Amino acid sequence: MKATAIIVAAGEGLRIGGKISKPYLPLCGRAMVLRTLDRFFAARSIEQVVLVVAAGELPRCEEILKGDSLLARRPWILQSGGATRQQSVKAGLEKIGGDADIVVIHDGARPFVSPGLIDRCVESANQIGAVVVGLPARDTIKFVSDDHRILSTPDRKALWEIQTPQAFRREVIVEAHEWATRAGFTATDDAMLAEQIGKPVWVIEGEKTNLKITMPEDLWLAEAMIREGRIP
Repeated sequence: MKATAIIVAAGEGLRIGGKISKPYLPLCGRAMVLRTLDRFFAARSIEQVVLVVAAGELPRCEEILKGDSLLARRPWILQSGGATRQQSVKAGLEKIGGDADIVVIHDGARPFVSPGLIDRCVESANQIGAVVVGLPARDTIKFVSDDHRILSTPDRKALWEIQTPQAFRREVIVEAHEWATRAGFTATDDAMLAEQIGKPVWVIEGEKTNLKITMPEDLWLAEAMIREGRIP
């Protein structure tokens, strides 16, 4: 079984602000995208990583990777992304060889995913075809109208907050993205595309520390976690 990871880091990260694109923001002195790559190369199941970045960042990113002593000799491939996350993932799929059995898709802005969780995703996808990680919802969720009136309250026991990685047998995720391109369908995650073509997707429990860095306060929290030794 051969597993390849697609790490999507092509967004500008406008909500976090500042002059540095989000993937290159330093977390205690090491760029966020490098910390994410560290995790994937520490996973025993991942043989290759496709890193998808903004087209204008390709030269800069290549220089950073080649100049990093931990990653310079690792099996990574750079690919330019598209206007949306979905387009960026599809571009990453185009770089994957036909011998890849499992594709793991991950957000570059989740730099604390554990190698063990990555390996569990690969093993589960190999067995059942498609798997995502998530956590049971802790807060009450409301359906709300455009004018902010509560419409209903779903049962929290059936609600999960979905993270990445999301792992698929290669043929499943390729078929899903090809269908979405033909249909002009846009999803909020890759699992939704698999669902749309009738493929079952399963959830395994994720990690509370696998946070996505989106807002300035997320960056502060991430650095505090590193300084306090909460991240191995």
